[in-house]
Amino acid sequence: MGLFGLFNKKKKETLDKGLEKTKESVFGKLARVVAGKSKVDDDVLDDLEEILITSDVGVETTVKIIERIEKRVERDKYVSTSELNKILREEIASLLAENNSDDNSNWDLPSDHKPYVILVVGVNGVGKTTTIGKLAYQFKNAGKKVYLGAADTFRAAAVEQICIWGERVGVPVIKQQQGSDPASVAFDTLQSAKANGADVVLIDTAGRLHNKIGLMNELKKVKEVMKKVLPDAPDEIMLVLDGSTGQNAFEQAKQFSKVTEITSLAITKLDGTAKGGVVIGISDQLKVPVKYIGLGEGMEDMQLFNKTEFVDSLFKKD
Repeated sequence: MGLFGLFNKKKKETLDKGLEKTKESVFGKLARVVAGKSKVDDDVLDDLEEILITSDVGVETTVKIIERIEKRVERDKYVSTSELNKILREEIASLLAENNSDDNSNWDLPSDHKPYVILVVGVNGVGKTTTIGKLAYQFKNAGKKVYLGAADTFRAAAVEQICIWGERVGVPVIKQQQGSDPASVAFDTLQSAKANGADVVLIDTAGRLHNKIGLMNELKKVKEVMKKVLPDAPDEIMLVLDGSTGQNAFEQAKQFSKVTEITSLAITKLDGTAKGGVVIGISDQLKVPVKYIGLGEGMEDMQLFNKTEFVDSLFKKD
């Protein structure tokens, strides 16, 4: 097995381990529900509905999944309980595909222009700055020249925190004093990144969602100023969510989508929770693709989201 194969195997093991708690929560309960039953009937579907909702898949997405399974049961006339895992797996994969969650396998970026600019949003405490640091590490490992912008000038420790990540990863951080204009930091970052031939730029932003009007105006200004340097910037607006907060992550996602356009999701802290179903629900409800998932403390535990591998790990039989 070559080095690439070993790396993929390691990634898969990290994914399997990171989703263990969710898998046990969903499929441990499911196994108990179908024990002694031969076919999928209304009682089984009612129990499945409860399992999915309590795993933070969300009510609306759960209803969609149950309706799809009901159609298959009706069409096939008889569906055994042993087939339920396979059907559930197929329907969840299908839902993720409909929300444009791709099977990402490498850290390549569009080749038609550079730098590729990612504006990172999310409330404080979800792991936003840590996610930026880990993504910077992954991009650098893939041979990309990375720049970071410390545009969360509101929170006292934010600039210091991203500078620590910059030193750790070995990438430049463009910053100003705390309380500086975030748009000015973004402008400086893009100018510097462009002048130095950067491939990718990650810009941190303030996460005070309780002041929605202020945040909306701030993000709008940041985007307008960016366009003065790079007309197409930002290429991506990534929302970071803490998967372990379950329904609270849902609510944050909805609120942020009202404040600014979200084009991708990074869902963190999935290794410490049984609420991994939130990945399915948020993607379905927002119609925004999940692009990155956090599965541990290590630098390489931030993975590109691959829906096929995700569903495979979730339904993997021990």
